[in-house]
Amino acid sequence: MNKLTPPVGPSDHVFGNPDAPVTLVEYGDYECPYCGRAHPVVEEVLRQMGPEARFVFRHFPLAEMHPHAVAAAEAAEGAGAQGEFWPMHATLYENQGALEPEDLLGYAGVLGLDVPRFARELATHAHLAKVEANFHSGVRSGVHGTPTFFINGVRHEGGWDAPTLLTALRAASRMKKAA
Repeated sequence: MNKLTPPVGPSDHVFGNPDAPVTLVEYGDYECPYCGRAHPVVEEVLRQMGPEARFVFRHFPLAEMHPHAVAAAEAAEGAGAQGEFWPMHATLYENQGALEPEDLLGYAGVLGLDVPRFARELATHAHLAKVEANFHSGVRSGVHGTPTFFINGVRHEGGWDAPTLLTALRAASRMKKAA
């Protein structure tokens, strides 16, 4: 059983109720087709769980297989630096086939970001250290591929279809409330 290392902290992007009894963490890659398929599943699971769950996304770009994954992760962090991580996160998954630099700049414009700042940060790799830190935390947590999920700090070994994830999240919620 692999444990999440480090645990969720202030440097993580957290979506949902900060006091939720269940935390779902995904290590993902914006160019990975499996992560692209998991994205709407995660959205549906979070919708059904409501305030019982929160979601954390950590970057695990598989750069050897996905040449745009690191830049996409940096773009998400660049948007996050302007308070728009989650809209960029969704945009990147919805446009997995268009992750060239000009595409990323276009998404920044659509999201209303300061595009010159965003472009400068991408060009200088201002957010690469955060992406790399996420990747290394994944390695320490036993992540080998994407998507990989953790529920309340323990690696989820089951499938990532909505019924399976919901069952696991609801069980974790019951255990947390009983403790």
